[in-house]
Amino acid sequence: MKALAKVVQGPGLELTDMPDPTPGPDDVVLKVARTGICGTDLHIETWDDWAAKTISSPLIIGHEFVGEVVETGANVTKVKVGDLVSGEGHLVCGTCRNCKAGRRHLCANTRGLGVHVDGAFAEYAVLPEQNAWVHKHEVDLDVAAIFDPFGNAVHTALAFPVLGEDVLITGAGPIGLMAAAVARHAGARHVVVTDVSEPRLDLARKIGANLALDVSTHKIADVYAELDMSEGFDVGMEMSGQPSALREMIANMTHGGRIAMLGLPANEIAIDWSSVVLKMITIKGIYGREMFETWYNMSVLLQAGLDLSPVITHRFHYTDFADAFATARDGRCGKIILDWTGSVDVRRDA
Repeated sequence: MKALAKVVQGPGLELTDMPDPTPGPDDVVLKVARTGICGTDLHIETWDDWAAKTISSPLIIGHEFVGEVVETGANVTKVKVGDLVSGEGHLVCGTCRNCKAGRRHLCANTRGLGVHVDGAFAEYAVLPEQNAWVHKHEVDLDVAAIFDPFGNAVHTALAFPVLGEDVLITGAGPIGLMAAAVARHAGARHVVVTDVSEPRLDLARKIGANLALDVSTHKIADVYAELDMSEGFDVGMEMSGQPSALREMIANMTHGGRIAMLGLPANEIAIDWSSVVLKMITIKGIYGREMFETWYNMSVLLQAGLDLSPVITHRFHYTDFADAFATARDGRCGKIILDWTGSVDVRRDA
């Protein structure tokens, strides 16, 4: 099969021939239909310090995907050949305290598909049955391919109740955009999204944000009067990992405000802890998805009419992966999809 892999240690990726995967007794094999490019894939392709410390080659990368089950292991009982499946990319141990208590998203021994074991940027991929989310209802393949980051967005957006609340989202990357859509769908009064990229702020407007603010030219507090706010935001979702974004969020939270923090800082962040204490702000770290409550929520949201189509801006055939990665790295885009089934002439810009 063809696969996109880190063949040797160092920058770059190679589209190469790899053996077709065979399932273990508890695994399923998928014929991959679509995959999504993640920031993690960009780190691996660039070969930054994190990738050099984390990745062993050869490795098939990729952890955002959807495909059809074509083979199952001997012990597989619930997933069937022909099922359409998106994959949970966090592989948990199943034996630690949190796993045994049903809190698998808190497993301290988590390994990553496409990071620690072969991933899904290939014509076929193997996945443990317990990590397979079978789509019971009709779903667009492009959307099904990004259930992994969609799950990050849902996990963050629903970390605190947003019904009737004023919500601030810092960072208009794909996950921030999806979180904005979820917050609006869940009944937030106002959703304000901040960034410094006008193309991404424009996507925030398309996805339904009440206000998309360029913080390189405007202050967050300037929106209070426009939105009839008096005390600050009730719920914050920090998606950027930027120190200035977290500091500004804390400064603009109301007393008793709650912050869900998904953005991963590259370095330590100095913040005004006195504001956190005196305003009694709650800060909650978010990682991945709750397995599988978040997945259930995702499917229900889509069935209830949540539209994620504005988030997906570019589609490429997998043979055009170099252009796809260059587009993702440029940053003036939403989510980018690789098609593993269609003809080579599938590039479409939304």
